[in-house]
Amino acid sequence: MIYFVGAGPGAPDLITVRGKKAIETADIIIYAGSLVNPSLLEEAKARCRCYNSAGMTLEEVISVMTDPENLNKKIVRLHTGDPCLYGAIREQMDLLDKHGLSYEVIPGVSSFIGAAAALRAEYTLPEVSQTVILTRMEGRTPVPEKEEISKLAAHGATMVIFLTTTMLGELSRRLIQGGYAPDTPAAVVYKATWPDEIVVKTTVAELEAAAAAHGIRKMALITVGGFLGGDYERSKLYDPAFTHEFREATR
Repeated sequence: MIYFVGAGPGAPDLITVRGKKAIETADIIIYAGSLVNPSLLEEAKARCRCYNSAGMTLEEVISVMTDPENLNKKIVRLHTGDPCLYGAIREQMDLLDKHGLSYEVIPGVSSFIGAAAALRAEYTLPEVSQTVILTRMEGRTPVPEKEEISKLAAHGATMVIFLTTTMLGELSRRLIQGGYAPDTPAAVVYKATWPDEIVVKTTVAELEAAAAAHGIRKMALITVGGFLGGDYERSKLYDPAFTHEFREATR
């Protein structure tokens, strides 16, 4: 059996219980070495074979999974955060389907959730934003034309932007082009939940300068939107004047 496991955002105790058990019982672990906290591998069995996929191709990863000598072994494919976001797991699962091999996905805590915790923020505030857009800028890997940053920015929703730390000047330009005011609150969260986490609150216009001032060049998330400001409406759910299925209004 093959398990795709979300390793969480960085802190080793933020992996799920199910994910931790998979690591502890694995015979083989293929881990994203450039991003996964290596301390998670300390939970593996002494005889577990570990492969760092940072230097491997898709074909090399699949060859480990499909090696006849490994067919009766428990294999964990350990991805950072939650593997459904920028995890490149679909191409792996499709190839495993062609080989007739069984697999399961064990979700994890995404880094965008770790970033919210680091910011002590709520992405969805009443009368501010009820939508969160998770996206990235195009680099060597393109994005669909309709998902270009300035077009998404036109919604004015909360945005969490992955894999873009080296293009912050251009990101600011496109966010402003799309409709965000230059002084819209923004933040750069470097290595959320890791011991060397850095949180920098800034504005859309100052993203590049703020990151440079703290030496942040990679492994950071960019968050943008009014959720980082101080104005919002109180939730109806806990409003004493609001009746719902479980509680009558008291005033």
